[in-house]
Amino acid sequence: MTQPTKDIFLKAAIEEARKGLAEGGIPIGSVLVIDGEIVGRGHNRRVQKGSAILHAEMDAIENAGRLKASDYRRAVLYSTLSPCDMCSGMSLLYRIPKIVIGENRTFQGPEDYVRSRGVIIEIADDTECVKLMEEFIRSKPELWNEDIGE
Repeated sequence: MTQPTKDIFLKAAIEEARKGLAEGGIPIGSVLVIDGEIVGRGHNRRVQKGSAILHAEMDAIENAGRLKASDYRRAVLYSTLSPCDMCSGMSLLYRIPKIVIGENRTFQGPEDYVRSRGVIIEIADDTECVKLMEEFIRSKPELWNEDIGE
């Protein structure tokens, strides 16, 4: 059974996902949190920027700017959708110790591998995140398949 969104940081990621959708993009959002504060926000902007790599998590990290390695090691990455191989790799590279995932029903990245590398993965199974993606995939399957490399 899915749960309604309660976490303020996941809510912020959902706001980012809605921004992406309103811009004509894919509704996936992310925030990077350090010491209880959002330091980077982002949403999937592949369509808007004509980018091959601008997934929500990459956008949030980019928008956080240059950080020290010690900053990343205190961070939590929130994403409305299970991070793909690319975004999971970025999280591993910067040694982000925890990822909170809004939902992993419509897409599941390499969560088991990321866990095997010592990262805490928390799945919120959030109703709003599931609904956003199900509606988008149903209405724009070709764009969705492009985003996940299908």
